[in-house]
Amino acid sequence: MRHLQDDQLLLRKGLEEEVYVGTSDADIVPLSHRIAADLSGFVTEPDSRNVEYTTPPVRSYEQMLDKLMSQRCRLRRYVQDLGGYTLVPGSTMSMVTDDEFFISNPKNPYYRFIRDNYGTDVVTASTHINLGIADPEQLIKAYRLLRAEASMYLALTANSPFRYGRPTGAHSTRWQVFPPTPAVTPFFVDHAHFRSWVAEQLAAGTMFNPRHLWLSIRPNGQGTPDVLERLELRICDRIARPQDVAAIVALMEARVWQSLEDPSIDPLAVRSEDELQQICADNERRAAEASLEAVVTDWQTGEDVSMRRWIEECWRACAPTAESHGFANHLAPLGSILSEGNFSQQWLSRVAAGAEPRDVLRDAIIELTEVDRRYDPDCPSASSWS
Repeated sequence: MRHLQDDQLLLRKGLEEEVYVGTSDADIVPLSHRIAADLSGFVTEPDSRNVEYTTPPVRSYEQMLDKLMSQRCRLRRYVQDLGGYTLVPGSTMSMVTDDEFFISNPKNPYYRFIRDNYGTDVVTASTHINLGIADPEQLIKAYRLLRAEASMYLALTANSPFRYGRPTGAHSTRWQVFPPTPAVTPFFVDHAHFRSWVAEQLAAGTMFNPRHLWLSIRPNGQGTPDVLERLELRICDRIARPQDVAAIVALMEARVWQSLEDPSIDPLAVRSEDELQQICADNERRAAEASLEAVVTDWQTGEDVSMRRWIEECWRACAPTAESHGFANHLAPLGSILSEGNFSQQWLSRVAAGAEPRDVLRDAIIELTEVDRRYDPDCPSASSWS
C-alpha cells in the first residue's frame, strides 16, 4: 500500500554529489582518475581533485539517503584503503594556494575546454538535486518558480568561506566565483522556447554542448533540450549531513508540488523577465556573500526581507503540501540550520574567535566522518587514520 502511495504522492528524486578527497589535514589529493577506474558508478570531473557519483531516481526519502550513503561510504572505504585518505569538507579547495589545474583526462576535449576557459574557479564540490517531472510544460513552469527562489537553497547550504588558505569574505565562495554560462538565461515561457534558445546558443558557440548550461537550476533530461524529464537544482554547496540533504530535497519537492497543483504560482505572472533577472542575480550574489544573514528581495512582493525570514515563510507555506504528500517530517532539520547557522557561518565564527582555517577543517573532517559512520557503521571511523 505504501508503494502505491509513494507512486501517487512523491516525485522521483536523484542526487549528484561532487566531493574532494584528501588527507585528514585538509590537503586535497588528485585521485578521481583512479577512483573512477576502480569503482563503478564514480566518474571524473575535468580536474582530478574532485570526483562525482550519483544515485538512481527513487521516490522514497529513505531509499534516496540509503543509496547516497552507500556510495559515499564505498568511497570512504576505498580512499582509506588506498592511502589513509578521507573526504575533505567544503565546496572550494580551501587550502590550495595556487591555480594549477590537474586535468583528469587530457584527451577529453571538453575537459581541455574547461581548463582553458575557466581554470580552477570551477573545481568545486556540490550537491545537485534532481526531481522527475514527466510533463515538459509543467517542468518549465516549476523551473521558473525554483529559479526565482534558488538563493534560499544556497543560503541554507553555504560551506565555502575559504580559498587560498584564508577566509574570502564570502559564505559561498564557490557560487561567487562560479561562472554563469551563458551569461544570461531566460525564464523560459515553455518547452519550445527552451529548445530554440539552446539551439541558438549552440549555433553561436556560447554553449559547448547541450549540458554546458551552468546556472542555479536547469531543465534536464537524457535527450535535452528536446526530451526533458527532470529539474536539476545546481546552486547548493555540497550538503554533508544526510538529514540536511533530505530537508533541502523536501523543501524543493514541496515547492514543485505547489507549482504543479496551483497554476497561479508563476513568477512570470507577477514580474517581467527583466525584473526577475535582476532580482535573482542580486539575491544569488547576496546569498553567496552572506547566506542566511543576507537581505534579499521577495519576488512576489518586491520588498526586501531577511533571508532567514524568507526561508521561514516559505517553509511554513510549504508545510501543508509536504504533509499532504507524506514527507513533512523531513523538513524539520531546516530549523536547526536556521537557528545554528550553516557550516560557513559556524566555521567563520570559529575563525573570528582565533582559530585557523586549517584547524577548523581538520575538526570538520572528524565531525563529518563520524556523522557518516553513525548513518552507516561500515563507513571508516576517524580513528582509522592513526
